[in-house]
Amino acid sequence: MNITQFNSKEELDQHAAELFAALLAHNPQATLGLATGSTPTGIYEKMIKMHQAGRLSFNEAATFNLDEYVGLPPGHDQSYAYYMNKYLFNHVDVRREHIHLLDGMADDLAAECSRYDQLLAAKPIDIQLLGLGHNGHIGFNEPDHSLQGG
Repeated sequence: MNITQFNSKEELDQHAAELFAALLAHNPQATLGLATGSTPTGIYEKMIKMHQAGRLSFNEAATFNLDEYVGLPPGHDQSYAYYMNKYLFNHVDVRREHIHLLDGMADDLAAECSRYDQLLAAKPIDIQLLGLGHNGHIGFNEPDHSLQGG
């Protein structure tokens, strides 16, 4: 594992965006694992700027998101589908058919999860962006109470 420290969120955001750009330059058909929340917004802003400058294309890439709220339609302003459109997808050249999101409105949630698992098995993630919550959670995996500051 490589651990890199940054002096600012700006530096972190730029470095993370550069990692995605380097991967896509090397493998335009890469599969990107994406997250929502406050952590990735600056990274997505950097990616959009790189795309606008001609340095980053999502045209051949596939994307998978981590999660979605059950019971929220994609157009709901609290859904992760809405978030991804607002903060990234509507601003870059990603093909809509290459965007993979969970359906929070699915009648059969187990079948929806199975569908998503099958898609992931066919196109494994090449790079995964995860958010780090204020309490240290990663991708909604909450830390043990003994690890939380008091």
